[in-house]
Formats: sequence, C-alpha cells, structure tokens
Amino acid sequence: MELDILKKAEEIIKKDPGISISHLNNREKTKIADALRQTYPLTELLHILGLARSSYFYHRAALKAGDKYATIRTMLTDIFNSNYQCYGYRRLHATLRHEGVRLSEKVVRRLMVEEQLVVSRNRYSSYCGEIGPAPDNLIARDFKAEQPNQKWLTDITEFQLPAGKVWLSPVVDCFDGKVVSRSLSTRPDAELVNTMLDSAVETLNAGERPVIHSDRGGHYRWPGWLERVNAAGLIRSMSRKGCSPDNAACEGFFG
Repeated sequence: MELDILKKAEEIIKKDPGISISHLNNREKTKIADALRQTYPLTELLHILGLARSSYFYHRAALKAGDKYATIRTMLTDIFNSNYQCYGYRRLHATLRHEGVRLSEKVVRRLMVEEQLVVSRNRYSSYCGEIGPAPDNLIARDFKAEQPNQKWLTDITEFQLPAGKVWLSPVVDCFDGKVVSRSLSTRPDAELVNTMLDSAVETLNAGERPVIHSDRGGHYRWPGWLERVNAAGLIRSMSRKGCSPDNAACEGFFG
C-alpha cells in the first residue's frame, strides 16, 4: 500500500518518488486517498497517510469547493519542512510576509493545525509510565468547536531564559484559539497545572462542561488534578502515547 501511495504522490501531485509521506500536506494526502479508496479501505489509507478522518473530509469538501489557501498551504508545508519542522506560526507568518504573502497570524495558526504542522521542540515531558487507565481520546484531532468552552486543550512547555528555565502551561479554547488561562513557574510541579485549571474553571458559566484534552503526562493524573476536573464536571480526554499531532492545536500555541 505504501508503494502505491508513493506512486500516486509522483503521479498526481508531481512529487519526487523518494519523498516521505510525512512531508505531504493534508490536501495532497486527501488527493491520494481519493485516488486509492477504490483499491484500499479508506480507514487503512488514512492510517498509513497519518491523516485524521475529519481532516480528510474537510479537505475533500474544500477541494470540491475551491480552496483560496491552496497555494499557501503548499508554501507553508514546504517552508516548515525545509526548516527542519522547527518553525512555529510566528516565524512562518514572518517568512510568508517576506515572500509577499499577507495573512494574519490567526490564519497561519489555523492552517498549521489543519495541515498538522507540529513543531519539533525540546518540550517538557512529565510522562512517567502508565500509572493508571487513561481516558479515551475524545478530541480525535478534531480541533473545531461550535461554541466557546466546548473543547479545551492544555500542555506544558519549557523555555530557557538567561536567568534559568521556566515552564508555561496554558488552556486553549478550540472555538477561537483564545487562551482561557495560563500559568508560569520556575518549577514544573503540580501547582503549575492546578493553578491554571482553577483559573480556567472560574471563567465557566453555569452548565458549561468542556472536554479538557492533554497528553499522558503525570500532571494530568495526579490526585489534585483529578479532583479539580471532577469537581468542575469537566470531561477528560488524552492523546495517544507519544503522538504529538493528537494535541497539535495546543502545540501550535507555543509557535
């Protein structure tokens, strides 16, 4: 199947036959899946291509309707890959401006999420093994929300400053990319995420019970976190083990 995919990449989108599947953008992957879906089951194709089902149908509809960002999507993917997958949305935005392309940072962030362009970074990991059953991945890479406080994403990243290391933990709303709350600390301890969650919960209106999605780090399994989630009536969701794209919209926040 992978050989057929690479052949279609060469045939349909004129890519070098030696290209890695990971270097194809979602629009290109959708074209390949459409071309091969009569030969192979769609589920298997999407798995090999690393393309979420929701992304496939989104791009399929966009291809039929005509996507005004089609050329820019290709430019973003090429810039991202040629810079070792290290450019976040701010540097991609600046590079596009240098090339004469005028877009808002918000649009660049959205296109990065849709194309699953996740920055490779030395991110903090609190993963300490499977210390208990993890909840299902309810987000399933569908980072769109119909209203505020429906889907929240959270993560922790580490920054090296002249004075030493600091850790930042935000809660991002999938509806508009708004940062609901955030906390900053010189230690990646339980207080970092608990303080952030307390602040986020205070913004909720009566009856709002968002899904709170995270990676599988220990911070999101400690008693203090679980007690807060349950008390607020939030719904837990976790990425698959070692799968950064499952939380791509929050990873993109760190740009």
